[in-house]
Amino acid sequence: MSHISLFIALRDVLVVAHEGGPAGWTAREHLQGKRPQCLAADPLSPERIYCGTARDGLWITDDGGDSWRPPPDGAGMPESRVTAVAVAPAEARDGRSIVYVGTEPSAVYRSDTGGERWTALKGLKSLPSAPTWSFPPRPETHHVRWLEPDPHQAGRLFACIEAGALVHTDDAGRTWHDRVLGGPYDTHTLATHPAAPGRLYAAAGDGYFESDDGGNSWRQSERGLRHHYLFSVAVDPEDAGTVLVSAAPHPFRAYDPKRAESAVYRKSGGGEWEEVDGGLPDGTGTTVSVLFASTRGVFWAANNRGVYRSTDGGTRWERLAIPWPDAYTSGNVLAFVAAD
Repeated sequence: MSHISLFIALRDVLVVAHEGGPAGWTAREHLQGKRPQCLAADPLSPERIYCGTARDGLWITDDGGDSWRPPPDGAGMPESRVTAVAVAPAEARDGRSIVYVGTEPSAVYRSDTGGERWTALKGLKSLPSAPTWSFPPRPETHHVRWLEPDPHQAGRLFACIEAGALVHTDDAGRTWHDRVLGGPYDTHTLATHPAAPGRLYAAAGDGYFESDDGGNSWRQSERGLRHHYLFSVAVDPEDAGTVLVSAAPHPFRAYDPKRAESAVYRKSGGGEWEEVDGGLPDGTGTTVSVLFASTRGVFWAANNRGVYRSTDGGTRWERLAIPWPDAYTSGNVLAFVAAD
């Protein structure tokens, strides 16, 4: 598996690691001090990656991470805190991807130009549940934690508000549908599947949820989970039944290495969850992992201990020999993406 590039958003720096060549893994730091928050790769432009930051808005690379730039001045996205970014392949036009970003305060923007110009999608904060949205560490505000375009229906986009709602639009943001009874309240990561129309997987602060009807109804599937504060979810791209999640007992044990206790769980074929420990670090002192699925059977996990890869569907793992200074172990990983 050569020529893989990894993008790892740590608290104060974006690490770009490349595999291949006589030196094995190499890594460089970018966007120092800008507090990277979220990442998305563009499947139509393999060298293009989007990174949202907490202080300086959106940044884009067109050369696989060697250099980064913001959108042009006057691009139409005023918020400096970008908390979610997603590419919608089902909506591609003229060979260019449609890109969405979410911000704090909660707002969603859309670009039909690959990130060069942005349009605000109004109506989000007019939803009936909006007055109840609040992010507990900063109760005066809230943000879009995750955006998930539907791969089967152009214009359908799910927006996860931290904290308070999982909402969606069916018409590219012209109108919005509010949260439903029994659905997740505090979704951190939402996944869809290219082979399972209507299937949703939600890793939330209030547990793990699945839907088979596009979010109209939900069920909690938590047999085998010892931890119930869910952070990240990844699904095998060719097997909708193989799912991995990362979890902690509660938020105070999730992100601070001094207090962290975390785990990765796996389920397959409709079975119950099983804790994974084959090659992953001990959960004590390990922050919750950001999970990513790239190709059939290949999963990635990134946390304060480093980056790990599984090639057997998430059962056994190896730590990659990416340069990992001690300073990285004192923080946590906020986002991760792998690109060919």
